[in-house]
Amino acid sequence: QVQLVESGGGLVQAGGSLRLSCAASGIIFSINTMGWYRQAPGKQRELVADITPGGTTTYADSVKGRFTISRDDAKNTVYLQMNSLKPEDTAVYYCNGKTAIYAYWGQGTPVTVSS
Repeated sequence: QVQLVESGGGLVQAGGSLRLSCAASGIIFSINTMGWYRQAPGKQRELVADITPGGTTTYADSVKGRFTISRDDAKNTVYLQMNSLKPEDTAVYYCNGKTAIYAYWGQGTPVTVSS
């Protein structure tokens, strides 16, 4: 059974930091591109950042220079370090693991940034 379990979300003031974690099980973690997506109320889900098995990263323009994605294949875990948070970063953040054959999603963790 595949599970992606996010943690680390919460309420933070603008300018603050949070670190999200996503622990994966039931997949061969090291071959997956792991990503973080977010969905704000009334908006479509969007890519925040992802990281390939080789370590290549991609970021949304809105988070470049503020967020950092990383992975620890030994722990089957992907992280998202979020600094200089803004109210517009408020959303539910979802972990995603994918290969060319499948994609799996976590249940999401809410992040609220107060002004």
